[in-house]
Amino acid sequence: MGLISNGTTVFDAGSMASGFGGSLTLIKKSTASSAGSLAFMNGSSGVVFDSTYKEYIITITNWNPATDDKNGEFSFSTNGSNFGVAKTSAYFRATHVEDDSDAGLEYRAAQDLAQSTGNQILCEQMGSGADENGCAILHIFDPGNTTFVKHFICQASTMTHNNQCISDRVAGYINTTSAVVGIKFECESGASFDGIFTLYGVS
Repeated sequence: MGLISNGTTVFDAGSMASGFGGSLTLIKKSTASSAGSLAFMNGSSGVVFDSTYKEYIITITNWNPATDDKNGEFSFSTNGSNFGVAKTSAYFRATHVEDDSDAGLEYRAAQDLAQSTGNQILCEQMGSGADENGCAILHIFDPGNTTFVKHFICQASTMTHNNQCISDRVAGYINTTSAVVGIKFECESGASFDGIFTLYGVS
C-alpha cells in the first residue's frame, strides 16, 4: 500500500519517491563511530554501486570530527582499492556567522580540483563540539558507465568550529571512462569522525 499526498506518491512498495521523478531505494545505511574512513564498495556488505541505477544519492547526517576545524572529504575508486581517480570540480560557498557579524558568498579556488587525484572537500571547517556537525546530499550519476566520465553534485550545510553556517556547493566529474565501483569518506588529516551515511539508488 502506498502513501499519496496531494496527488503525489511519497511511498510505494517500500520505495520513497524522489524529487527527480523517480523513486529512492535504500541500499545501505552505515554509522561511523570514531572511524578513520567509511566506504561504500560495490559487492561488499550488500552494497550495490554499479550500472543497476543511473543515479545514486548519499545522505550524510551529523558528520562530526573528533578534531576541531576539519574538512569532510570524499574520493572514488575504479578497482576497489585505489581511491586516487582524477577529478575536476567547481566549488563555491555562502557563509553567515551566528552573531550576524559577517556573511559572504565566494568561489573557493583552494577547494576545487583540476584533474586532481586528491580528495574532494565537501563540508568545510567542521567543528568537533557536541553541537557542531556537517550534513550533506551527494549525487553520483551513472557510475557503472564505461563510455562517459561520471558526474557528481553536492550540497552541504556545516556548523563550523567558529560558529558559522557554511553552505557548500560542489560539482564536478570523475575523469575516467572505467566503471566507478566505490566511494570513500574521510576527514582532513585522517581525523576520526562520527556520522550516518546512507546510500540510495534512484530508479
